[in-house]
Amino acid sequence: MRLRSGVFAAGCLLVQALGVGLFLRGFFPVPVRSLPRREARGVPPAEPPPPGPGVTSNWTKIPSPLFKKAVIVLIDALRDDFVFGSKGKQFMPYTTQLVEKGTCHSFIAEAKPPTVTMPRIKALMTGSIPGFIDIIMNLNSPALLEDNLIWQAKTAGKRIIFYGDDTWVKLFPKHFVEYDGTTSFFVSDYTEVDDNVTRHLDSVLKREDWDILILHYLGLDHIGHLTGPNSPLVEPKLYEMDNILKKIHTSLLSKEEESSLPNLLIVCGDHGMSETGSHGGSSEEEVHTPLLFISSAFEKRNGPLKQPELVQQTDLAATLAIGLGLPISRNSVGNIILSVIEGKTMREQLRFLHLNGFQLSRLLQDNMPTYEKDPGFEHFKIAEKSHGNWIKLYLEGNNSEVLLNLGKKVLKQYLEALKILSSSLSKQVAQYDMYSMMVGTVIVLEVLLLLLLSMPKALSSRAEFEVPLSPPQFSLLFYLMCLMLCAVHVIVCTSAENLCYFCSISWLMAVGVMMLISALMCVILSAFGKMLENPKLPAKNPAVSNSSWSELDVLMLAGTVGHAVSLGASSFVEEEHQTWYFLINTLCLALCQEICRHYFLVKECDLQLSTAVKQNFEDIEETAQCRNVDIPSCDSKLGKITSSGEFLKGSEKWMGLASPWIILICCRLLRSLNQTGVQWAHRPDFGHWLTRDPNIHEVKKMGHIYVYSMLLFLNSCYGTFPELEDAGKTFKWDGKEKQVVTFPPPHLKALNLFYWGTYTGVHSY
Repeated sequence: MRLRSGVFAAGCLLVQALGVGLFLRGFFPVPVRSLPRREARGVPPAEPPPPGPGVTSNWTKIPSPLFKKAVIVLIDALRDDFVFGSKGKQFMPYTTQLVEKGTCHSFIAEAKPPTVTMPRIKALMTGSIPGFIDIIMNLNSPALLEDNLIWQAKTAGKRIIFYGDDTWVKLFPKHFVEYDGTTSFFVSDYTEVDDNVTRHLDSVLKREDWDILILHYLGLDHIGHLTGPNSPLVEPKLYEMDNILKKIHTSLLSKEEESSLPNLLIVCGDHGMSETGSHGGSSEEEVHTPLLFISSAFEKRNGPLKQPELVQQTDLAATLAIGLGLPISRNSVGNIILSVIEGKTMREQLRFLHLNGFQLSRLLQDNMPTYEKDPGFEHFKIAEKSHGNWIKLYLEGNNSEVLLNLGKKVLKQYLEALKILSSSLSKQVAQYDMYSMMVGTVIVLEVLLLLLLSMPKALSSRAEFEVPLSPPQFSLLFYLMCLMLCAVHVIVCTSAENLCYFCSISWLMAVGVMMLISALMCVILSAFGKMLENPKLPAKNPAVSNSSWSELDVLMLAGTVGHAVSLGASSFVEEEHQTWYFLINTLCLALCQEICRHYFLVKECDLQLSTAVKQNFEDIEETAQCRNVDIPSCDSKLGKITSSGEFLKGSEKWMGLASPWIILICCRLLRSLNQTGVQWAHRPDFGHWLTRDPNIHEVKKMGHIYVYSMLLFLNSCYGTFPELEDAGKTFKWDGKEKQVVTFPPPHLKALNLFYWGTYTGVHSY
């Protein structure tokens, strides 16, 4: 079966897309999900039933809120050492005082990669762990449809005000009673982007028409992208943030009344900042952020300062939901931070932990078929049973030390169960589907190998490919491979503990993929065998394309559009030049292929054409001789056509072939002159050398030497005119005798003296 090169390339592209899709489906695991959001607000579970008849508990409602108002201050790219390190003590004195001696619980929140803004906001508000696929969604953040804290608060009638990064407005549309979004696209702006948030503070803190206030500051993140974490710009920005926190905390304290609930101030960061000022990876500086709970409800800290405890960033959603009297998000994998609720009674603490454990166990049931064998689920059932025994003693009025000790024991059991449940759910997010990835990889490699074997033919724009669909020597091999792959599929799918995606599809589709893999392998073996039998290149079809668009035109158009689209990614600012580098390299390789086709392969067609024309001319000459017709120009035309069919000689074709590679080398050298981007900005280059203080004098000297050399060159040029070789002599000009003046001219001599004096430091005129 013959296929045109375009049809063959399109088929390979479709099969390649299938392989890449299977690989990505295994590489990006399905996130842990529970019920849809509209079903999330169900009846909360009651307390565990006490054993025995006659004693029941009627506490089935969600506990009352612990705080009246909550203010969340999210400082983008706030590293933990900016608060707990030396910089915090020096530039955030008020916050440091609260951490050391104030009514504050401080933690180090660990964020899971990818450490970019939009997935981190999802983690903070839903308690779930977004995957790397969310980096793609960071280009244009769609509305968040899964259960989250903001939706729960709005449904409960709480009024939410937001100022800051407009990513929140895109994720939670129509959730805020008042908002003012600022764009994160202009990275060079680190002043106005924060002033647009702070300008609302004075008025909103005086009002009482809100329950939750969210502030997202971007200035520190922009400074990190521009100059790094050790920049002198970081110090005034931290001092500015400290003054803002002082203003908010003072205002919240002044509005508290003795009979009302206390207010809560939360200070956190969405991600950290690497030593180069970037984020997105998994280094300690990027994943560790401070998390502060500041409220008058907490007791003042006494004794020596302890190292902040390490918690997960997803724990904020569950803790804040309990603090505001809201249901925990159904997809949350976080645990309640015990320090925030330790001031409540034992029954309330156990109730909070039971709600958290019940939510995690339900989430485990929805995502793991063998959830009953999970250690976390078993621990939770044990703790729930012990909790029922405690409730029985409590309802019977037992106030002895036995009740207190049993409560502490149940508390530890719940905390252990919550830790294991959260770990099991978090591991499921990072569990790769290896079988689907392997199937996709095999398909991609087969298509790649087939393209490599067809590369000599692909260099011809109008080539045709002979695709062996049913060669007799490969019929048995095709069926044997199909049977072997189907057997492997059965073994893998029946022995795997967790069903993979490729095992969950229908058997008809799975068998179709197996047949495709077998057919590709047979085609590859057939093409390889023919190449060994006949190593010569097949004749190319000299047909000329009727299309006005060449491959290079399509490549340049698609590359320009793709590069323009990539500039819209808010978290791709540091590496947006990579698409341009990739397009330059691709264009140079495409040019090399076009030059090979033009200078080396198309000549075969010209030779065939010249042979046919020569034969036609011989026939015409014979006919003309028979008819006694003189054709004087036939030999000259034939000579021209024959010479056009020969291979180009000399250096022209080799220069054309070398041009794309020279361009690639020059581009690589230009990239090394000024290193940019996250991965290479720290590497030395010529730009770093020029900006160093010790090298400034060297640069000046080089400039003076260059200018003086140019002046010497001009002097030599003046002395090269044949008429001006000897000063003082006469020469004829316009029929008259003229005397040659002495060179160099006075103004040029003055310039020489000036630059020489500047270089040597001695001025003499």
